[in-house]
Amino acid sequence: MAGRGTPATSLLVKRSITHRLHSYEHDPRESYGLEAASALGVSPDRVFKTLLAEVDGVLTVGVVPVVHQLDLKALAAAVGGKRAKMADVALAERTTGYVAGGISPLGQRKRLATVVDASALGFETMFCSGGRRGLEIEIAPADLVALLSARVAPIAATG
Repeated sequence: MAGRGTPATSLLVKRSITHRLHSYEHDPRESYGLEAASALGVSPDRVFKTLLAEVDGVLTVGVVPVVHQLDLKALAAAVGGKRAKMADVALAERTTGYVAGGISPLGQRKRLATVVDASALGFETMFCSGGRRGLEIEIAPADLVALLSARVAPIAATG
């Protein structure tokens, strides 16, 4: 499927990765991930958000289901670090080239270590941001992991 002008979609087209784009009208009053799941009519377990954290001072990407929080200790452990804290939103936007609520794990301005929550592998396809609010990419989890050279670990906080 042809890209629609974001670095994420352009990367998928360039690498000939099978994917589908899904657009919806974003309501600024809504939570991005849950809104996407509702608009697309899919389980929120299949819609993943892209979060940036600093692990021992190094920016790291965590990709977790929208219904969960990022387990910072698990993220740090997954990349061999000790301490993690959520990154400042302005730093995340500057580093990725995307705006909050539309940060894609794909096509970021700077390549960062990425960890995808292990639950993604339980789905034939998953959804992640396409690089702007209201645009989701449906992709096979294995393709996303391979494209990002990502680690897979249980990084979603439960409970």
